[in-house]
Amino acid sequence: MKKFVNSVDTMLTESLDGFVAAHSDILLLGEGHKFVRRRTLKPGKVALISGGGSGHEPLHAGFVGHGMLDAACPGQVFTSPTPDQMVEAATSVDQGAGCLFIVKNYEGDVMNFDMAAEMSEGVMQVVTNDDVAVEDSLYTTGRRGVAGTLVVEKIVGAAAEEGRGLAELKTLGDRVNAATRSMGVALTSCTVPAAGKPTFEIGDDEMEFGVGIHGEPGRRRDRLKGADEIAKEICAAIAGDLGGKMRGKALLFVNGFGGTPSMELYLMYNATRRIFERHGVEVVRSLVGSYVTSLDMAGCSITLSMLDDEAARLWDAPVNTAALRWGV
Repeated sequence: MKKFVNSVDTMLTESLDGFVAAHSDILLLGEGHKFVRRRTLKPGKVALISGGGSGHEPLHAGFVGHGMLDAACPGQVFTSPTPDQMVEAATSVDQGAGCLFIVKNYEGDVMNFDMAAEMSEGVMQVVTNDDVAVEDSLYTTGRRGVAGTLVVEKIVGAAAEEGRGLAELKTLGDRVNAATRSMGVALTSCTVPAAGKPTFEIGDDEMEFGVGIHGEPGRRRDRLKGADEIAKEICAAIAGDLGGKMRGKALLFVNGFGGTPSMELYLMYNATRRIFERHGVEVVRSLVGSYVTSLDMAGCSITLSMLDDEAARLWDAPVNTAALRWGV
């Protein structure tokens, strides 16, 4: 294993120290490295809090700031944060209007956020489950929450910035999640620092189709195909799941898993956009880059989120975070 590391035990805290120092104009680090929060909070605003295992950067801490999250709780690599982290984050950022937890559908995340919600007052939750690859995996009951979580955080974050109430934000988050589908493909494994070796073995001529963001298995192991063939199969899975909902305007998000060059991500964007447009989708918003990663895994995921006029407007609203920044 070759990584920039002093000690596996201190890797996360050292990284968080550097991250917050680099973005000290917009971020603060919670005591004990339990959470990252906005430096400037907005009185009377519903607070948005998310989190999950580290290794998916910039998700979630990279989306803390104006127009998105108020706080994010980082767990150890691929390990859920603990309930006390969420409780302390909520206490730190609650401005009197309540808190909305945005939770990826992984068993550890759901269990710990549920416990935190029970220990807090004025909390509601949105659980994301956009992955169409498998109904159940090693980590979940039901579908996994993956890159579509970013879309929910951005759109709901903009609505929260406008001053909308807690119940309305939950309804909006559930609606955006229901309009969003994703699927990923891995060309290599990732290497968890504590393990020191790849999570799984995969041949030079193989790919894992429908892989999860922790390197967990997908639909099947297959021979490596051309980009157009891979895009065709992913788009077909998304189209089959959305069914009649896949008409009209949409956001197309091509996400890298951490080890894929931008050249390849834009190639996949080109391939998937052409396919979706033949299905009657009008791609009116786009995002391409490595935003929901799996350490150093080579591969990508495709996310399609159907947009009504309100969702498109909220996507366009100003955002100022470490990883997303426009309109400010």
